[in-house]
Amino acid sequence: MNQYGPLAQCYDAMTTDVNYPQWVDYIEAHIAKSGKKVRSILDLACGTGSLSWILAERKYEVIGVDISPEMLSQAMSKSNSYIEVPPMFLCQSMDELELYGGVDACVCMLDSINHVIDETTLIRAFEKVYYYLEYDGIFIFDVLTQSHFQKMDAGMFIDETDEAYCVWRTEYDSAQNICTYVMDVFLQEGSHWIREQEVHQEYAYTTEKIGQYLEKAGFCDITLYGNLEMRPPKQGEERVFFTARKKGE
Repeated sequence: MNQYGPLAQCYDAMTTDVNYPQWVDYIEAHIAKSGKKVRSILDLACGTGSLSWILAERKYEVIGVDISPEMLSQAMSKSNSYIEVPPMFLCQSMDELELYGGVDACVCMLDSINHVIDETTLIRAFEKVYYYLEYDGIFIFDVLTQSHFQKMDAGMFIDETDEAYCVWRTEYDSAQNICTYVMDVFLQEGSHWIREQEVHQEYAYTTEKIGQYLEKAGFCDITLYGNLEMRPPKQGEERVFFTARKKGE
């Protein structure tokens, strides 16, 4: 199953609706609420590094980790000479995370958790995050809910730019709790168009299951929030955020 290969070339152009500075503002609001002084942040499943670079602009030491070499290639191409300490990018899967040392915080954004469709793999990923967090370190991430995926069932969507055209279809299997995206990506190369196909899957975890996995990994102070809000989730909310803390010494 090919994920974020050809799509990496046009991912940023097709996600201009994502307000990355707003997401970083939200991350910083949770950091402030935690009371922990955060210098270093792990951006897990960082994709093309948009969040990583904004965090680095705001003077954090950033490590961006992603499993896709193509997405990381896009991330590294965003070099900014005005940033004193640019992000470090590593090609790793989140359940096999290996860092040179600990970090004060970890973020995993834009429903990256949903892309881990195996329960055991997700628990192992949470354990890795817990291991590399410093004491009292904070873990912040979002997940799309079952309400969201139910609305996505049998959908068809089109994204296009001057150099790329993407048609994607969705199917939600409520018995398996898996949403499958089939994406036909057309990329312009000179006077020709090249067609590629990617298949993505996301798992519709319940918030109860996510909480259990976090507790199993050792996290405490697990709290849920509504979509980019500092309030509890509403009924039927399509995206929720989690914060969790590694226990202090």
